[in-house]
Amino acid sequence: MMIKIKLFLLTLLLAFSCANSFANENSKAQLQQLLDANKGKVIYLDFWASWCIPCRKSFPWMNAMEAKYKDNGFKVITINLDVERELAEEFLVENPANFTVIYDPKGTIAKEFKLKGMPSSYIIGKDGQPKSAHVGFFNDKKAAYEAELVKFMKN
Repeated sequence: MMIKIKLFLLTLLLAFSCANSFANENSKAQLQQLLDANKGKVIYLDFWASWCIPCRKSFPWMNAMEAKYKDNGFKVITINLDVERELAEEFLVENPANFTVIYDPKGTIAKEFKLKGMPSSYIIGKDGQPKSAHVGFFNDKKAAYEAELVKFMKN
């Protein structure tokens, strides 16, 4: 019985630490694990950095979308591209993330996605394939962004 309790507590600890912390393992491998674990969900994959002004606007929206749609098969995964981890951590103090954050200081994942600007966001469908991409974040487009998410959740 004690072993089951310890395993349960360890599972909770791991789940909590993965939700809002940086990975200690290879960022590309972590992303693949998260994509595999969330297969069948619509994923909003967002690339950000501490110096990105529009990123500050997108965080409250991503928090709201994760909270609103997580029970409908939706997941937000973000990838930070700061070379200095401390800058990303300071950003997160000012702009809390209630979603998964991966730290990719070498830009390994960003290179694969051939980013054109910051933030860059990709909607990955339930089938695991990219469905849509956006460069930048604009407050006047939040309703359109949300409508697009809902459309892919219904498919």
